[in-house]
Amino acid sequence: MPMSNQRTKRNIFLVGPMGVGKTTVGRALAQQLHLEFIDSDQEIERRAGANIAWIFDVEGESGFRERETAVLDDLTQLEDVLIATGGGSVLRPENREFLRTRGLVIFLDTSLDMQIKRTAKDKKRPLLQTDNPAAVLRELKTFRDPLYNELADIKVAVGDSSGRRIITSIVRKLGKINYV
Repeated sequence: MPMSNQRTKRNIFLVGPMGVGKTTVGRALAQQLHLEFIDSDQEIERRAGANIAWIFDVEGESGFRERETAVLDDLTQLEDVLIATGGGSVLRPENREFLRTRGLVIFLDTSLDMQIKRTAKDKKRPLLQTDNPAAVLRELKTFRDPLYNELADIKVAVGDSSGRRIITSIVRKLGKINYV
């Protein structure tokens, strides 16, 4: 586990695949821990004045990733925040460095089957607008899971558990490392 001794800020960053519940869990966990909640994808949309699908259409994934890096750099420098990151935020080394050195990273993990189920009707995710979204999710999981695991200070398996149960598990793990 990459717990950094350099951390001075009480920040928590949620990483994990799309559809795992980072925003839902993050909002409730932030409230319980008295942290400000920020969803990095929503902040990208706010700054761009456009939704992520539009950014992907006009600027491509590389344009979106540029925006994502700028937003993550800004947000991770704040204090007392809980940030739900986008699923691909771990792709760039500089983003991983921001997360690793500026707060505690929690990896919300889930099975591929659960991810497919949770994203089945979602039309907002540009990477899933394909004939075979399950194949895309499988490929993303294979490539991204090692990055999430490398970065994680805490890993929490998310299945069919309620949000409350997931939050209780996270708070318990935070207590074990004297983070709360």
